[in-house]
Amino acid sequence: MTAELTAQATARPARATTPGWAALLAASIGQFLVVLDISVVNVALPHIREGLGLGATGLQWVVNAYSLTFAGFLLLGGRAADLFGRKRVFITGLGLFTVASLAGGFAQDGAMLIGARAFQGLGAAILAPVTLSLITGTFPEGPARTKAIAMWTAVGTAGGATGGLVGGLLTDYLSWRWVLLINVPVGAVVAVIAARWLGGEADAAGRRRLDLPGAVLVTAGVGLLAFGIGETGDHGWRGVIPLAAGVVLLAAFVAVEARTAEPLVKLRLFRLRSVAVGNLATLVGTMAGFALWYFLSLYMQNVLHYSAVRTGLSFLPHTAGIIIGSRLAPPLMARMGARSLAGIGGVMAAAGFAWQSLVLDADGTFVTALLGPGATMALGFGLLMTPLVEASTSGADSSEAGAVAGVVNTSRTIGGAIGLTILGTAAAHAGPDLADGYSAAFLVAAVITTAGTAIVPFLPRPHRASQSEEGEAIA
Repeated sequence: MTAELTAQATARPARATTPGWAALLAASIGQFLVVLDISVVNVALPHIREGLGLGATGLQWVVNAYSLTFAGFLLLGGRAADLFGRKRVFITGLGLFTVASLAGGFAQDGAMLIGARAFQGLGAAILAPVTLSLITGTFPEGPARTKAIAMWTAVGTAGGATGGLVGGLLTDYLSWRWVLLINVPVGAVVAVIAARWLGGEADAAGRRRLDLPGAVLVTAGVGLLAFGIGETGDHGWRGVIPLAAGVVLLAAFVAVEARTAEPLVKLRLFRLRSVAVGNLATLVGTMAGFALWYFLSLYMQNVLHYSAVRTGLSFLPHTAGIIIGSRLAPPLMARMGARSLAGIGGVMAAAGFAWQSLVLDADGTFVTALLGPGATMALGFGLLMTPLVEASTSGADSSEAGAVAGVVNTSRTIGGAIGLTILGTAAAHAGPDLADGYSAAFLVAAVITTAGTAIVPFLPRPHRASQSEEGEAIA
C-alpha cells in the first residue's frame, strides 16, 4: 500500500520532493501523538495529585490547559502551514510539543505542569492541522488520497483508544511522569524523518501576511467557546458568560474575515458544499463519538471495577473495529461513493450506541455488555469518518489545505466538547445509578448519530474515479 501511495503522490512534479511514504508516516505519527495526549494523562491524574499535591481544581487545569490552547490555536496553526510551509510548521509544532512534554515530565509543582500542558496544547494545535494538510497537499484527490486519509483516521483514533492502556501501563510500572516523557523519543524520531524526507515549499509569507486580528479573535473565541461548554457541563449557568463571549468574538471574526484581503480562513470555502456539509456532519458525529471512549471507560472502572490496564485492554476490540472500518472505507468508497458509505457507517454506529444503552448494567461482563455493541459502534465510526474527512477537505485549492485542515480539526474538537456536555448532562439526570446514567448517555448518542447521518445525503455527489485510477489505488 505504501508503494502505491508513493507512486500516486509523486505523479505530480509540484509535489515530487516529498515521498508519499514520508508524508503519510510523519502525518500519522504526529496525529497519533496529538490524540494520544488528550487521553493518556487522564489515567495518571490520581498519581499526579499525590505526586504534586494538586487539588481538584489543579487537576482540572492539567486537562483544560491542554484542551483550551489546542482548541483555540487550531485555525491559526492551519493557516500558518499555508503561509510558511508545511515542513517548517510541522517541525515547529512537533518541536514545541516535544519540549513541552519534556518540561511537563520533570515538573516540580502544579504551576510548572499546567504551564507545560498549555504549551503542549499550543504545539499540538500547530501540529494537528498540518498532519492532515500534509496528506491533502501531497496526494491528489482520488483513491490515493482516500487511502491516506483512511490511514490517518485509523492511526489517530488508535491514539485515543490506546491512551488509557498506555497511560495505565506507564503509570503502574514506571511513573506518571512517563505519560509525558514518552513523547520525547517519539517526537525526536519523527522530527528526523520530517527534516530528512519532507520536501520544502516556497515561502508564501513574503507575498501574504498572517491575519493577526483574525487570529486573535478566532483563538480567543474558540478558546472561550470550549471553556464555556466545559463550564456549562460542570457548573451550569457559570459557563454562560464565557460561552456568550466566545460566540460574540467568533461573530466578530467572521466580520473581520469578510473584509480582510488575506483572511485566516476564506469564507468562500464554506460555499463549497463538501466543506460546509462535511464539517457540519463531522462536528455532529464527534459529539456522539465521545460516548464510545469516555463513558465506556467510566463504566468499566466505576461499575465493573476494572483496573486502568484492564480497561485499556478491553478497548482493543474497539480499536480494531475502527482500524478495520477505516481500511475498508477506501475500496468501498470507490464502489458506492462517500455519501452511501457515510450513511451506512452512521446507521451502524447509531445501532451500536442504541444496543450499548440496552446492555449496560451492574452485572455486565466483557462479552455480554461490551464486545458486541462496542465492535458495532467502532466499525460504524471507521466507515463514517473517512468519507467525512475526505469530503470536508475536497474541492479546496492546495494553497488553502492548512486552513481547511484547521477547520476540520476545530469541528472535531468543538464537537467533542459539546457532545461531552450534552451526554454528561443526560447521564447526570438519569438517576443515582451509575449504569443507568451511562446507558442514558449512549441512548442520546444514538439519537445524535442518527441526526448526523441525516446530514450526509446533502454531501455532493461522489466523484467517479477513472478505471485506471481505481486499478492503481485499490489493487
